Amino acid sequence: MINIEVYKGDIARLELDAVVNAANNRLWMGGGVAGALKRAGGKEIEDEAVTKGPIPVGEAIVTGAGKLKAKYIIHAAVMAQDLKTDAEKIMQATKNSLFRADEISIKSIAFPALGTGVGGFPLDECARIMISEVRQHSTRETGLKRVVFALYDEPAYQTFKQELDMQLS
Repeated sequence: MINIEVYKGDIARLELDAVVNAANNRLWMGGGVAGALKRAGGKEIEDEAVTKGPIPVGEAIVTGAGKLKAKYIIHAAVMAQDLKTDAEKIMQATKNSLFRADEISIKSIAFPALGTGVGGFPLDECARIMISEVRQHSTRETGLKRVVFALYDEPAYQTFKQELDMQLS
């Protein structure tokens, strides 16, 4: 069984096996979560990611985590260069991130609210999709023990917390 948690704070500071980057399909790390991870972890993360791209939107790849406390970054492509996303892309990116986590045999991972920053996707719908995908994944054979949703601000934190409480009740 996967323990699902909601955390308020900077995903780049978490000491877990992996953190997920809300990426574009070319894997450039500009603003938002990607920019924060690159600033904290170093440009080598982006350099490695770009060599593995471009990837289809909805797909995910793994890189090292540079100077971060995490061991890996899973780059989940939730949008292309048009900076638009939708429910299907977020669902696929979440699902594929969880598959990558199992492929590298990790036990803990942190997700941001994929597609809700630059992508402008509604927080409540994002929370419903992502938490549902994690719960679905926990019904499969998985080595994951802990999934943390790392939300930077209070509204995002509250939205994910309410959705998690609702899905678990």
